[in-house]
Amino acid sequence: MTLASLILTLVTLERIAELMLARRNTKALLARGATEVGANHYPWIVLVHAAWLAALWIFGRNQQVSLAALAVYIALQGCRIWILSTLGSRWTTRIIVLPGEPLIASGPYRYLSHPNYVIVVAEIAVLPLALHLPLLALVFTLLNGAVLVVRIRTEAQALSACTERVSRAS
Repeated sequence: MTLASLILTLVTLERIAELMLARRNTKALLARGATEVGANHYPWIVLVHAAWLAALWIFGRNQQVSLAALAVYIALQGCRIWILSTLGSRWTTRIIVLPGEPLIASGPYRYLSHPNYVIVVAEIAVLPLALHLPLLALVFTLLNGAVLVVRIRTEAQALSACTERVSRAS
């Protein structure tokens, strides 16, 4: 097994684990009265991320690894863990709004409105670069950017509406 294949195996396992966690959190949030917003764009996000990972496997599994870019990717994983631990049971891959709950304002959310998306954008660019695949980095950064435009707009509207309801109720 090449180093690139090992890295891709670990990334694939990480993404599967995250999907399982997201599914569990989503079910728990929905059971508490939360609602999903913007479900129509979610399949596009899944498609972009699945295609990114598949392309990395197809074109990158036997590539040499840039240790500098890999170090950046590993640092991004530390940021990812910080985000997941800050959101706790409210982290999910979908837009789930829990009425009456204040927005998270601790951890990385003290500094950015959407830190998770910043990390995802960086990951989608950096991992292909670690495998010397700059064209994949460019293509999937553009595709991810297109779905994030819709995603962030939808999420901002949903959270704004939820925050307004909380403010009016106080």
